[in-house]
Amino acid sequence: MKVFLILVIVAMVLGIIGVAAEGMLYLLFIGILLFVAALVHLGMRGRRAGRRHIR
Repeated sequence: MKVFLILVIVAMVLGIIGVAAEGMLYLLFIGILLFVAALVHLGMRGRRAGRRHIR
């Protein structure tokens, strides 16, 4: 969960800098991609945690 929160915070900071700073719109796109990666990471972790090994 720590990794998810750190990725989301970094994505928000990059997005804010990308919007506020002129000529740094690419930081907004990097922030969006990082946020999507954080969601994918959370989804994969949640899917793995729900499985049970049956023998």
